[in-house]
Amino acid sequence: MLRSLPLLLAFASSALSHSPIHLPGRRTGTWYQERDHPVHGLFKRISNDGTEYPEVGSSTWSAAYPTTTPDPAQMPQAWKDALDAAVKAGKIPDIPPSTSTGGSPTYPNGLDPMSAAVCSATYKCRNPDDVWDAPDGHVGIGFDDGPAAGTTKLIQFLTEQDETATHFLIGINIRNEPDQFLAILEQGGDIAVHTYTHPYMTTQTNEQVVAQLGWTMEIIHNSTGGRVPKFWRPPYGDSDNRVRAIAEEIFGMKVIIWNQDTEDWSMATNGTTMQAINASMTQWITGPKSPGLIILEHELTDDTVQAFMDAFPVMKSNGWETKSVALLSADSAYQNSAGTGDGTTVTPDSILLSTDNGDNGSNDNGGNSSSSNSGSGAGAGAGSGSGAGSTSTSTTTTRSSTSTGTSAAASATTSGNSAPHIGLSSGLLMPLMFLSMILA
Repeated sequence: MLRSLPLLLAFASSALSHSPIHLPGRRTGTWYQERDHPVHGLFKRISNDGTEYPEVGSSTWSAAYPTTTPDPAQMPQAWKDALDAAVKAGKIPDIPPSTSTGGSPTYPNGLDPMSAAVCSATYKCRNPDDVWDAPDGHVGIGFDDGPAAGTTKLIQFLTEQDETATHFLIGINIRNEPDQFLAILEQGGDIAVHTYTHPYMTTQTNEQVVAQLGWTMEIIHNSTGGRVPKFWRPPYGDSDNRVRAIAEEIFGMKVIIWNQDTEDWSMATNGTTMQAINASMTQWITGPKSPGLIILEHELTDDTVQAFMDAFPVMKSNGWETKSVALLSADSAYQNSAGTGDGTTVTPDSILLSTDNGDNGSNDNGGNSSSSNSGSGAGAGAGSGSGAGSTSTSTTTTRSSTSTGTSAAASATTSGNSAPHIGLSSGLLMPLMFLSMILA
């Protein structure tokens, strides 16, 4: 009987064969939520519906996501329910949206952006739950606005230096540049949210904030084997207590800002020069090591990436410890699970979540998937907000300046059910049961 073991193991392995995602081994920490975090309930997938989920970059995959600014009316019902629950629970401050015509946002009725009630990050009000500084002696490496024209050059350099970075990605750019997105993932990069189309976030309504964050998380979740990011960075650094609370309460995400700005994005319009950036970098890097540095940089072009490449050896020669900024902020509770500490290949089934009552037969598979669900739940209506036939546009920006309870997400998705727990998909369970019988 034991001679049949290889065949049985191969059979069991075949249950996990669809849409594998390989993540290189990690040194410490992680950019995504633990598998039992309640936010996974907002991004459910059916594991036993007989569907072969589309490959990242395929036309079926891209059709599931908006091609322009997402319409809040088309977002999944589960996201709307989570927002409603958080508002009713008094967890979302009643701060009116700001207005902006390209400069710093202004609030109606003379509302003070530096007040404790508003605490606008644009005006450098530091909420204690946000990350602004790296630990002493550290440079937190991160880049905004990818995937973009500079991504390939950046990935090559990081690989040569045995470094990783946090990539604050724009959702529509992921949709339009899937190969570069996968290159970031394969290189070991840490993924964070930079919204779907890069608006000033405090100008958005509650529903628009949810749509901007949710669709970006959705495309990341569906393209990384079901992983949900822990971190986000608001475009232009534009966040306040309302926007911050939505990101935390609905999606469990923490804000990462910066304490130095290269303004490298403006090289394309002659707003700054490589020489000016190099001078600023040298000043910061040769200066005090407390606090540590989080420098705003972009992977927009080869030039913006070159500015980092020129500064990197100066960081090293001045004794700075360099590390992906998400890893400086993340805990290490999940680092030894499959695909995060051992260089293994992860499939959707290996990170399966389920609820005790089966949630109407649906399991949180989290695979590489376009949305096949109907009705409520994350992904419902995916594609309906994408504007079929409309022109797809990548977002190239001109300026990029907690708690993790997600109680609203939990109440909106479990509806009294017991907490999510780790489970096995039916595709894997039967072969393993058969194997157990043979070896008994």
